[in-house]
Amino acid sequence: MDKESKILIVGLGMIGASYAEKLHGLGFFVGGLSARQSTIDKAIESNIIDCGSIDVTKEFVSRFDIVVFALYPKKFIEWISLYQDCLKSGALVTDVTGVKSAIVYRIQGMLRSDVEFIAAHPMAGRELQGIDNRCAEVFDGANYIITPTPANTTKAIDTAAEIGRLLGFGHISVLSPEEHDEMIAFLSQLTHCIAVSLMCCKESRHLVDYTGDSFRDLTRIANINENMWPELFAMNKEQLLAQMNLFEKEFGRLKNAIAADDIDTVKEMMITSTERRKLFNKK
Repeated sequence: MDKESKILIVGLGMIGASYAEKLHGLGFFVGGLSARQSTIDKAIESNIIDCGSIDVTKEFVSRFDIVVFALYPKKFIEWISLYQDCLKSGALVTDVTGVKSAIVYRIQGMLRSDVEFIAAHPMAGRELQGIDNRCAEVFDGANYIITPTPANTTKAIDTAAEIGRLLGFGHISVLSPEEHDEMIAFLSQLTHCIAVSLMCCKESRHLVDYTGDSFRDLTRIANINENMWPELFAMNKEQLLAQMNLFEKEFGRLKNAIAADDIDTVKEMMITSTERRKLFNKK
């Protein structure tokens, strides 16, 4: 991958627009596809893309060497099904999708043999949506996961890693789609489920007048995209339910210890929690 590579971002929401802003700022020729002309206009006016379109045409799409899909999973699959003939021969396709097993094998199985799909997942984002909430700095020092299959070439994996480094990610991992989905079910999907459940279990109109930082911090991600996350949950249901069962077991252990005045168990769990949390403290 060199500075002559032309990069197309399909979907200019918060993550897609942040990709565009960072890569364009590094000197790459960046194009954008969006369903809304207003989004394309905003991206051009903000100088985060060089050109854009709301129409998927071979004339436009075939100009690009690397195509990054920042779409919901089902929309990504639909796009490949409808428009893959527009892709340049030899193009590399990658993504930002939050689930892998349900889409990677399917897309690799339907994609033309002269185009390669290497899946990736930027573990960075915000609870806000849309191009106006883009933030190129959101990737700085964050984690980035590449999920190759036996169908992928070393060159594609290396290119995906290079994209991660250029975007500013601090740690790049390589996992199988299955390993990714197990980890993401625990680290992201379960935490969103907990935050949503916490906000739903008590009417909070007046609680805002009394809360401290702990409740705000724990429920930040409860401000959630109700269109995207149910799709992610459904596509990773087996793994997510397994992680929810794991959480319920530990929550039940803590609940039972408190009910039985078993202070030793409560302390033991807190010591374990504190030690494990130290590993996540950002320097």
